Amino acid sequence: MSTQSKPSAEQMAYHGGEMEQDSPLDTMRHSAAHIMAAAVLEMFPDARFAIGPAIENGYYYDFELPRSLTPDDFPEIEERMARLRKADNPFERAELSRSEALEAFGDQPYKVEIINDLPEDATISVYKQAHFTDLCRGPHVPSAGQVGPFKLLSVAAAYWRGDEKRPQLQRLYGTAWATQQELDDYLWRLEEAKKRDHRRIGKDLDLFMVSEQIGGGLVTWLPKGATIRRELENFIIKAEERGGYKHLYSPHIAKIELYMTSGHWQHYRDSMYSPIKVEEEQYILRPMNCPHHIMAYKNSLHSYRELPLRLAELGTVYRYEKSGELTGMSRVRGFTINDAHIFCRPDQLREEFVRVVELIQELYQAVGFRDYVYRVSLRDPADTEKYVGGDEMWQLAENAIREALDSIGAEYVEAVGEAAFYGPKLDIMVRDVLGREFAASTNQVDLYLPERFELEYVDADGSRQRPAMIHRAPIGSLERFFAFLTEQHAGAFPVWLSPVQAVVIPIADRHAGYAEEVATRLREADVRVEVDARSERMNSKIRDAQMQKVPYMLVVGDREAEAGAASVRLRSGEDLKAQPMDEVIRMVTEDIREHR
Repeated sequence: MSTQSKPSAEQMAYHGGEMEQDSPLDTMRHSAAHIMAAAVLEMFPDARFAIGPAIENGYYYDFELPRSLTPDDFPEIEERMARLRKADNPFERAELSRSEALEAFGDQPYKVEIINDLPEDATISVYKQAHFTDLCRGPHVPSAGQVGPFKLLSVAAAYWRGDEKRPQLQRLYGTAWATQQELDDYLWRLEEAKKRDHRRIGKDLDLFMVSEQIGGGLVTWLPKGATIRRELENFIIKAEERGGYKHLYSPHIAKIELYMTSGHWQHYRDSMYSPIKVEEEQYILRPMNCPHHIMAYKNSLHSYRELPLRLAELGTVYRYEKSGELTGMSRVRGFTINDAHIFCRPDQLREEFVRVVELIQELYQAVGFRDYVYRVSLRDPADTEKYVGGDEMWQLAENAIREALDSIGAEYVEAVGEAAFYGPKLDIMVRDVLGREFAASTNQVDLYLPERFELEYVDADGSRQRPAMIHRAPIGSLERFFAFLTEQHAGAFPVWLSPVQAVVIPIADRHAGYAEEVATRLREADVRVEVDARSERMNSKIRDAQMQKVPYMLVVGDREAEAGAASVRLRSGEDLKAQPMDEVIRMVTEDIREHR
């Protein structure tokens, strides 16, 4: 699949022509990167400098240094940066000829390479800050004292120009903000994000694993994580069945010709695995489910009365990702999509798209997502070469999405130039508790693939007509959705999704029998329950259950056994005191049933 051409990191750091206007915050952060580089130069006079752009929420600079930096170096670098900021030296701009620039940076090979790659007519500028002069397009703040509060964050390895065959540099990350309060708030969000990291929680709660012996980017769902996945799948399947979907299973591989017909081989090859040769024929691990569902539609001729036909599958797909890009469950090589393809008459497009959005809203309500926005990705009319199909096709498809959202009063933003190569799409952008956005669902209107595969239906007058097609995935990848869900709830999943919904804690060994009776009653009510009969103190057991994010802790002793009750504590720490078992069961099962 083709992508838009964007400025490279080198161009962001230096460019001889016109670039997008930097925001004041970007300008200040880029200036902070220069101050950081000046501080590093004081520590390492022989340092070689690559690039240092502003990025979202901060900045970085890439260095080649005589030794590796560690977080232990950060206080010294920050102290030097603070002195430079206090000195308030100006950022002084100068323009050089190409020969002057090459001479000035003769001992800086990365700068020389950038200079040599610039167009012949490029204006080459440098900025001097204190003792540090850098090849840079600017702009900068007038002087160092106008850089706001800053903090160094981390250091990582980075290949020069992203090429693993080129030298490996050290990338030092920092952040800077207009006020100390904004910096403090951002650092708090970073710490909170670490606590919520799904990789950390997944390990602490035994939810999933990635084994290098199995392969990077290939997830094994452990029993507790598998329980959550199964509940999500059951919810989705039942909701889809109510919505008239028919579920199928299709193969994980197919002949390469199938993906040539769909266009994925031509447009998406970089994300596909190499062909597998089977008896002189070539097969591909599928990167998408849609060609398989299209073939299921083509299996028989359909009447207009049968449409819309909604075919759904929890279909596993495989995408090639470089090892350095793999991240827990959020970036993997094999994942399962909550996929469906709706084949309908063109006049049914708007209504069907409304139903898709309503299904998404039902699911998000159940998993506790409240803050999300609709983002409509459209074709760029000024750059149509990377898209297939004509203007009429795109206008019909784009209007179907707009009209569907307008009809239910949904507010949305439009992103020109971000459509798929074969059609516009609607992304549901969910905001988490830290304000980060996550594309939880992608849904597309497609008039191209029905043409490529020569799909037909018999209309009322007996003529053969071409159906329209909707690709929809309310939660997208189960793995990626699970990662976001874990971080959103910090592992404290809604009761209906919790792997263990209640734990019964006997106060003493003699209460173990009654604890098992309580657990049996809960299991009969379809509650996932465990008994903690370890010879630990009661408070220790409660603390352990809270650490495992168990929603309900039921403590039982002599009084509870005599009364047929349980003392109820919540993972929040709230103590609901002793409750009759009938009330306990009602409370827990109602939470589960209502998806609270």
